[in-house]
Amino acid sequence: MKTIGVALAAFIFAAEHRTASSLAFAPASIQRVRNSNHAAFSHTKTMAGQRSQSTSLSAVAVDEESNSLTVNPIKSLDGTVTLPGSKSLSNRCLLLAALSDGETRVENLLESDDIRYMLEALDALKVPVERDAEDNTAVTVTGQAGPIDSPLGQDETLELFLGNAGTAMRPLTAALCMGKGKFVLDGVPRMRERPIADLIDGLQQLGADATCVEETGCPPVTISAKGLKGGEVSS
Repeated sequence: MKTIGVALAAFIFAAEHRTASSLAFAPASIQRVRNSNHAAFSHTKTMAGQRSQSTSLSAVAVDEESNSLTVNPIKSLDGTVTLPGSKSLSNRCLLLAALSDGETRVENLLESDDIRYMLEALDALKVPVERDAEDNTAVTVTGQAGPIDSPLGQDETLELFLGNAGTAMRPLTAALCMGKGKFVLDGVPRMRERPIADLIDGLQQLGADATCVEETGCPPVTISAKGLKGGEVSS
């Protein structure tokens, strides 16, 4: 874990100083990188009966002649690091919660565009999602106990705008084919360059009425859902 922390910090520093082509590591745990010519790494030490205090250590040496970055060892380091959630896991948890029976509380959601678009899509599908007023990374989803149907009339089409969120586009495409209703899933111009034809082909083999743009194999995706018959899929 310590080596991973140093590698991450050195990578971030190297990204800011793109001329660096080699890195030298020494074991230490890093919490934050300050953006400066000679970056200082901060850590937090907690003493019994005392408040946490932050100490800044100059732990980076840049050798311009050899074009290398050396991260020096830190004798000791105490503290807690809270990792952000994964956008892939966040959106899959949200969709599984929407398909489940009863209420599901999902915590540590990543605050990103992908998750925002998935939450907006669930709102448009009338899946109850309660936001936690005190925690932006937590929601409670009331599941539909099965496939998600369109909340619109039989002849109406529900359009879902998903930005450039592939983690929302692909799982929703499959999930909505299980229910009933007409849908169009679209996004920003970049989304219309992201292939989805293989997924559409697999869903069609299972009996889904789903299509993407034939010329590009990319979104928008059009679905006329009547449930899935099931079966075998071959590539």
